[in-house]
Amino acid sequence: MTANVIEVNNLEHSYGSVKAVDNISFSVKEGEIFSFLGPNGAGKSTVINILTTLRKIQKGEARVNGYDVAKESKSVRRSIGIVFQMLCLDHEMTVCENLEYHGKIYSMPKNERKKRIEELLKLIELENKKDTLAKDLSGGMKRRLELARGLMTKPAVLFLDEPTIGFDIQTRMRMWEYLKEIKKEGTTIFLTTHYMEEADQLSDRISIIDHGKIIVTGTADELKNKLGKDLIYLETSDNKVAADILKEIKSVKTVTEDTKSLRIIIGEDATHVLSQILERIRQAGIEITTVNIKKPSMDDVFVHYTGHDLREGETQEKLEGIEIMEGPE
Repeated sequence: MTANVIEVNNLEHSYGSVKAVDNISFSVKEGEIFSFLGPNGAGKSTVINILTTLRKIQKGEARVNGYDVAKESKSVRRSIGIVFQMLCLDHEMTVCENLEYHGKIYSMPKNERKKRIEELLKLIELENKKDTLAKDLSGGMKRRLELARGLMTKPAVLFLDEPTIGFDIQTRMRMWEYLKEIKKEGTTIFLTTHYMEEADQLSDRISIIDHGKIIVTGTADELKNKLGKDLIYLETSDNKVAADILKEIKSVKTVTEDTKSLRIIIGEDATHVLSQILERIRQAGIEITTVNIKKPSMDDVFVHYTGHDLREGETQEKLEGIEIMEGPE
């Protein structure tokens, strides 16, 4: 049975009267990519700051790599790597010098530093930029260098706080490939993100977090399959009455109204019940203007469990001051 490399029990953290983390418990298995998915301001960064010893535990318990976060902070720090939202490179140092300096801080022997730097430059494809000043790198390259620095000491756990924020989709997908390669080295990755596709594509397991609470945890497939086999989106001339009609149909699991359409979760193949749904609505004299059938996505999962779209739950406080990343080269 795979051991847990992170264990959190009844963790709480407040900023004045605002409870940022509200009595959460979870565990992360050794060697997995585990994601916190939620809007900015949901408590994701606060949890990472606590687990990496940057904030003291106010209430609850946490262990990382077997060490008590509150009592054995030095051992925790020796076990982890961190990539923050904000870039933390020394821009007047070269790529190699940034990695070399980080290795020296952790008292890595010279030969070990040299070997590790060569491995990492190959991994992040910056071998031909090793003597380039960090300030002269593109945004994508800077983030890759941050990633390499976090891996310099071969940490048991790599914490990534919104590592691809501001990237275009091509650069983001490239970063995902690097993270999959890192996982092959045996590193456990704890990731926070508000990108649905990122959580879906990368994660072995996902916890949806909103307003400081963990709402649900599972693999991407488990979370999507819990919703049902299909989703139907309808736009009608009277969504409110149509919703009441649909709720009476046995195969309809849930009906959610948004500003324009009805979101209908079906417990079986939608093609088997679509004609019945349309007929019942038309019999009530309601005009149907749009019909779409799709498989559940992580967006649908988030809306189902939180009651709102991820973008609706966002605040801008975490976005201010974050450097926007351009493409990879």
